[in-house]
Amino acid sequence: MTQQDVKTAPSKNHDLLYSLHDKPGFWPSSFAALQHVLASLVGVITPTLIVGGVLGLGEHVPYLISMALMVSGVGTFIQCRRIGPVGAGMLCLQGTSFAFLTAVLSAGMIVKGKGGTPEDILATIFGVSFCAAFIEIFLSRFIHKLQKIITPVVTGTIIILIGIPLIKVAMTDIGGGFGAENFGSLDNLMLAGIVLVSVVLLNRSKNPMVRLAAVVIGLVLGMLAAFFMGRLDFSHIASLPVVSIPVPFKFGFQFDLAAFIPLAILFCVSAMETTGDLTANSTISREPVSGPVYMNRIRGGVLGDGINSMIAATFNSMPSTTFSQNNGVIALTGVASRYVGIYVAAILFLMGLFPIIGGVLQQMPKPVLGGATLIMFGTVAVAGIRVLSQANLDRRNMMIVAISVGMGIGVSTVPAVLQALPDMLENILKSPVAMGAITAIALSLILPEHKIAEESEVDATVAAEADDAKKKLGEVG
Repeated sequence: MTQQDVKTAPSKNHDLLYSLHDKPGFWPSSFAALQHVLASLVGVITPTLIVGGVLGLGEHVPYLISMALMVSGVGTFIQCRRIGPVGAGMLCLQGTSFAFLTAVLSAGMIVKGKGGTPEDILATIFGVSFCAAFIEIFLSRFIHKLQKIITPVVTGTIIILIGIPLIKVAMTDIGGGFGAENFGSLDNLMLAGIVLVSVVLLNRSKNPMVRLAAVVIGLVLGMLAAFFMGRLDFSHIASLPVVSIPVPFKFGFQFDLAAFIPLAILFCVSAMETTGDLTANSTISREPVSGPVYMNRIRGGVLGDGINSMIAATFNSMPSTTFSQNNGVIALTGVASRYVGIYVAAILFLMGLFPIIGGVLQQMPKPVLGGATLIMFGTVAVAGIRVLSQANLDRRNMMIVAISVGMGIGVSTVPAVLQALPDMLENILKSPVAMGAITAIALSLILPEHKIAEESEVDATVAAEADDAKKKLGEVG
């Protein structure tokens, strides 16, 4: 057997068909890549659709969707191929992150509140995203030390505060979208219900492929229902260009400190999330999860996240991160080959070349999108609860979570409470993510840990109960 035969032969590594460095043939690679694309497609395009709808970006949305797909392809290639020190060198897909969505919307609202045009909004979003990406690039060199500050209690709190405000966005879409004349109509509720019920039922299927594609199928069914209800209009698609040409900072470059700080905090959290995702990827791929090889991959993956987010901002797309759902695809298919990632990257990039895809997706009625995103955003909040459940929720940590979540949700529901503050400080703190994160980090650093005292208190309580039990037994005797 030649060296090439060894590389292309299926791996005998446990239950994997192809391990990390194997090279499957064209058809196995293409099929596995298509599964990864289906699992991540909605996650890649949905943030752009939401930002475009909430901030009124209108005609720019098809181009922005094309850029999101193309940048996702480029980022996936960098992560899988590993260029020098950049990239994890594993099969991990890079895409637009929901984690940044709340902060991006807040940044857009700041500019919009000042009378900015859609171009000004985009210039600020991409400008601050470009600058904030340097935070993650810097932290990639010290990722092991970051865990002392961004603890599971802080991370879980922030993730909850990412998901909860977005649920309001999803419910607004279910009603028909902000300012819709038929808001809350039965037609809108029915469209959302079709998607919601479809995703739930498909998610209960015994077929793992159906479960992976549940959101995509649900959106397709919603679009079909909207078509028969006369809710789709593709007349504008004829005016779209044949291909999308990436133009660096097409909308300009602007910076706003109040918009920058929440994004900078989220890049710290993103670095920790990427560490977790890459660790899970290593486990599923039967690769080391400790030692120099593992740490080299983690540093390269987090560095890749930061550089890919810079590339995204340069080419007019929102910050990106390593997707976690694709770890499930690896476990399902048994294909962990990083060379499959090159096929994934090619498919995403080719999809982004054609703005007609973005044009069709832009016509998706708000209730259809809301029916899917309600589940997705709820899942984000639950993911935060899951992180917290793995932490030691003693009295100190429960106090940190309670105050931080309360402050974050409080400023999002009653933003006028901050109106006496200077404008810049108000714009920073009215972001639920920024308020919650700053509160959680500050309390974690200020409040001392009393592990010994608490353990002694518990031991004393147990001892006292034991003495009472002995006395009662003595009295009975």
